Amino acid sequence: MQLVFDLGGVLLRWRPLELVRRALPHRADDAERLARSIFGHPDGEWSRFDRGLLDVDGVVAGIAARTDLTPDDLRAVLAQVPAELVPVPATVALLERLHGRGAPMFYLSNMPAPHADRLEAEHAFFGLFADGVFSGRVHLAKPDPAIFQVAQERFGVPAGDLLFLDDHAPNVDAARSAGWQALLFTDAAACEAELTARGLV
Repeated sequence: MQLVFDLGGVLLRWRPLELVRRALPHRADDAERLARSIFGHPDGEWSRFDRGLLDVDGVVAGIAARTDLTPDDLRAVLAQVPAELVPVPATVALLERLHGRGAPMFYLSNMPAPHADRLEAEHAFFGLFADGVFSGRVHLAKPDPAIFQVAQERFGVPAGDLLFLDDHAPNVDAARSAGWQALLFTDAAACEAELTARGLV
């Protein structure tokens, strides 16, 4: 069994609500709605940014046109993304332990290309992976079934031999529908317990 990690919410911290509260303290009372508007809109601008179909200016213009947020508000939010996407020490430590077992590991992440480029340059843990797929580079994003097919072909591993770890239930369901095995990630300790039970640690 070969492991495939999600990044945001698993190996990297990702808390959109807290990010919006930090960036827009004057809108703290409305932060939950704003976070959904920016990051959770179905097929919205952030989703298209994830897939490499919009640049930052397009994200700002699109969200400003359909919400009560100003371009300056949105640029303040986007400026906070790098500070939010920082490694989760417990999960990185688990990754390091898993690397010692010798089997190749992979990642599959919804991540805009500019952030993917920066993360790869900054974090040594990428060297523990045999390969990975970022949505912004293949113009597809989870939970689209097509990205699982692209990743499987790139990794060169049969679908049934891939175990995907993701913190978002629709992505877990999509992986299973693609023939992968998948676990809903809640934290590193619970994940390690499940992997240990499966004889993978």
